[in-house]
Amino acid sequence: MRAIYYYPYGVQYQNPYYVNAHAHAHAHAQMYNYGGQYGYWNTPGHVGQIDFNDNDDDYDETIPLRDYGPRPFVVDIDEATKQNNTFRTALWTGPHLQLTLMSLRVGEDIGLEIHPEFDQFLRVEQGNGIVRMGSSQNNLDFVRNIEEDSAIIIPAGTWHNLTNTGNRPLKLYSIYAPPAHPRGTVHATKNDAMEAEAGYGQNN
Repeated sequence: MRAIYYYPYGVQYQNPYYVNAHAHAHAHAQMYNYGGQYGYWNTPGHVGQIDFNDNDDDYDETIPLRDYGPRPFVVDIDEATKQNNTFRTALWTGPHLQLTLMSLRVGEDIGLEIHPEFDQFLRVEQGNGIVRMGSSQNNLDFVRNIEEDSAIIIPAGTWHNLTNTGNRPLKLYSIYAPPAHPRGTVHATKNDAMEAEAGYGQNN
């Protein structure tokens, strides 16, 4: 089956509304038109390097990692999260919600932090670690081991940190509502994130 793409108002976007990278023999990608003229492309692999080949299960599953917000968007989040090798990359940012991908090196942590005004959701897709939460910086009395498929809820106003205790990168995604980082944020390393956030805080 070939991939079929629908673009609204006859406009060709470089990156589509829908990405499905975890496809098998009957996989396909599809965008929905919201009015106006349609544009059609029937070429496999039109989305970045994704190859929707009916006869080959060993296709390239690369997903172009960039901020797709605030447009409608669907993605294989497991594949996108495992593909990401940066400390933080914003995958979707809208006015009320943000999805970021994170990868922690062996022994690395996110860093002790607090979000006073919003809750946070994290899900681990690869690796092992430990999460600590508490009411103050010196009282992180909620401690849990985390692994693949672990979901973490961090209530607003809770101090927290997450550390990779495994022997390979800890890969997870995080949902903020409202967004916590500027749209299009990419922090290659933790140091990059700390420097950028210090400057962002000073400017705001």
